[in-house]
Amino acid sequence: ELRSSTDSTSQMGKLRPHSVGACVPGGGGSRAMEAPLQTEMVELVPNGKHLEGLLPVTAPMAGNQRVEGPGRSCVEGEGFLQKSPSKEPHFTDFEGKTSFGMSVFNLSNAIMGSGILGLAYAMANTGIILFLFLLTAVALLSSYSIHLLLKSSGIVGIRAYEQLGYRAFGTPGKLAAALAITLQNIGAMSSYLYIIKSELPLVIQTFLNLEEQTSDWYMNGNYLVILVSVIVILPLALMRQLGYLGYSSGFSLSCMVFFLIAVIYKKFHVPCPLAPSLANITGNFSLMEVVKEQAQLQVETEVTAFCTPNYFTLNTQTAYTIPIMAFAFVCHPEVLPIYTELKDPSKRKMQHISNLSIAVMYVMYFLAALFGYLTFYDGVESELLHTYSKVDPFDVLILCVRVAVLTAVTLTVPIVLFPVRRALQQMLFQDQEFSWLRHVLIAISLLTCINLLVIFAPNILGIFGVIGATSAPCLIFIFPAIFYFRIMPIEKEPAKSTPKILALCFAAVGLLLMTMSLSFIIIDWVSGTSQHGGSH
Repeated sequence: ELRSSTDSTSQMGKLRPHSVGACVPGGGGSRAMEAPLQTEMVELVPNGKHLEGLLPVTAPMAGNQRVEGPGRSCVEGEGFLQKSPSKEPHFTDFEGKTSFGMSVFNLSNAIMGSGILGLAYAMANTGIILFLFLLTAVALLSSYSIHLLLKSSGIVGIRAYEQLGYRAFGTPGKLAAALAITLQNIGAMSSYLYIIKSELPLVIQTFLNLEEQTSDWYMNGNYLVILVSVIVILPLALMRQLGYLGYSSGFSLSCMVFFLIAVIYKKFHVPCPLAPSLANITGNFSLMEVVKEQAQLQVETEVTAFCTPNYFTLNTQTAYTIPIMAFAFVCHPEVLPIYTELKDPSKRKMQHISNLSIAVMYVMYFLAALFGYLTFYDGVESELLHTYSKVDPFDVLILCVRVAVLTAVTLTVPIVLFPVRRALQQMLFQDQEFSWLRHVLIAISLLTCINLLVIFAPNILGIFGVIGATSAPCLIFIFPAIFYFRIMPIEKEPAKSTPKILALCFAAVGLLLMTMSLSFIIIDWVSGTSQHGGSH
């Protein structure tokens, strides 16, 4: 096995890059540096074990055969190629064991955030048709973005987002990618733990049938969020490989399916409009019969107007929903780690996993938004479950749904933590062997910091809103496009070729969404309102 840093010219001098129709003499370190596109890097085992050497682009490694020293002749190289033409290059010395199904569960769980609770409100402000168009467009763009990532990783033989940044722009690219992943995912984890902190006491209060919260420790959100972090999140976050979380991801998804079934069921059992609105209109029963008939007619007209869905809506809130929906399929930091651990990996197989995960979440998002909206119409709130609480605060089904959503959110945290730990190891411990001590300490440190933020600085979520509006467009739109533009060799695709022009247009869309998101957040801060929601 060859271990070297990415910029080590001494090791590169010892290895012989081989390109079609050319034989480079041994010891040509400078020659190797002049043609980086003719080499591939062997990337890391998940979470920090680095094996970086140079493999031939057109000479796949077969089995356990190794690259030999400078004495190897061109003829031998050609013979070696002929022996195993069907073998693909090995990206790592780690053999992936995660099945197709488990990978779909993990990626779907990474996509699904608490944002699903706000999609009905988004539909109320866009209309059914416009919402469907936006959701479809975002799903297709996210799939294209993953395609760019996978294509770039296939060219250079790297399965780490940060290392793609390094190959495209050197150390600044690597640091930018690692920083974006860290900030985006820490923001997401903070929002998940904040939901646990605020919602779990209410669930316990409803379970105990209490009218008001007591001062007991088990009603204190700060104690509860620490308890959940230590008992549930930490053990899952200590897993060495992401693939082991497939079972918890599957359970998390089943919780959200239960939420979806409950939303569809409630559509047919919650009256429209809600009873209090009817009582307000028809409350005075001492009026004369004629007046009562007129009032009834007025009620029926208002009910018909209120309980009619809008197919296309444009209002002041519509612009706010576009960035929220644009980040509905954020899973890009998790794509390459999942790819690394995939059994019998190939770019096509990973693209199928990504497309299936996006399709599953697309259906769940649309059905949850549609039936949530058709239950309350314009009366829906930005947090769907709060709207159901207005109907009946002690509804057993909605209570079970709250528990299911909290479970799903809790089980998503370890999935989101993995890319952060990997990014930190890429930045701080790049050339070091895997260490359980470091693995555990990083997880504990991250969870401790996030818990402290959620407990002592809940207003930090506003700051993370800005970070999310900056890092999410980078991870989804800008980085995959510009990395692809830089990494794809000019010989294969010239700068003015259609794929590269499309990639640049894709990056421009990301910049536009970033500008929109930041503008709306600044407007909110200036006006003192809080209309803009988070992506997760």
